Amino acid sequence: MNTLLDAAPESEAAPKPTPGGQRRRRRLRGPRVALYALLVAGALEALVPVLWVVSGSLQSSEQLYKGTNPIPRPFEWGNFATAWNEGGFSQYLPNSLLYTAAAVAGILVISSLAGYALARIDFPGRGAIVAAVLIIMIIPLPASFIAQYKLMIALGLANTRIGYILVLIAGGLPISILIMRGFFASQPKELEEAAAIDGASLLGTFWRIILPLAKPGLVAVAVIQAMHVWNEYLMALVLFNDSSLMPVQRGLTNFVSAETPQQQILLAASVIAVLPIVVFYAIAQRNIVSGLSAGALK
Repeated sequence: MNTLLDAAPESEAAPKPTPGGQRRRRRLRGPRVALYALLVAGALEALVPVLWVVSGSLQSSEQLYKGTNPIPRPFEWGNFATAWNEGGFSQYLPNSLLYTAAAVAGILVISSLAGYALARIDFPGRGAIVAAVLIIMIIPLPASFIAQYKLMIALGLANTRIGYILVLIAGGLPISILIMRGFFASQPKELEEAAAIDGASLLGTFWRIILPLAKPGLVAVAVIQAMHVWNEYLMALVLFNDSSLMPVQRGLTNFVSAETPQQQILLAASVIAVLPIVVFYAIAQRNIVSGLSAGALK
């Protein structure tokens, strides 16, 4: 009897994995390792140039041109002070902050309203409007510079901050409208139907119910357009005659000279120019993937 009881647990024990199961796990593990290796290689490829820029911004000109040691010895913190003073960043950086904040705010308001209308309101010509937005996206932005410049002159907005902000808003609307339209189309209609039964208007439903749910899409649009507006420089050259109205990229050109090259100062200026947008991206990056994926469902 005791022998039968002692043998029972052994008979009820889980069967040992078969060689076929082990081979199956090995086959699943191999592609995953290859995927991780590819992702790590891609991350290093993107990270190494950034580290090189930061390292070069903290080196002297002699150490930078030798290129023998990626670690600065000593750290030349004075490069940033020189870049800030000689590059005029105290003037150009507030300009870019103003342009980015105003343009992104305008894009979010217009694209959310237009995207909701194209996703939920059935009106004649809706398909034609969506097709027109797609066609506008195909046209390169530099191809429209002359037309935009003539329009700003006709409106009396050339060489003004308002004119530049309006051009930035117009350039960022097509892709933003499509993202928000896809995001709103992916939301369940039952929420709006329940709000309509409770007596809510269309605008009230949008403002109180739909828009709060659209936070991931709004953040994704904000990050994409903030990076675009922050890096824009060509239209500023076309539209502005006054150097005091230029964005932050204007400060970088002060160190691009064949006669007096200052590569270490240019690298320090580049770090100053990209730091605000990098901080903004780091704060908002959690919602980017979710917002874009939600907008791509429909």
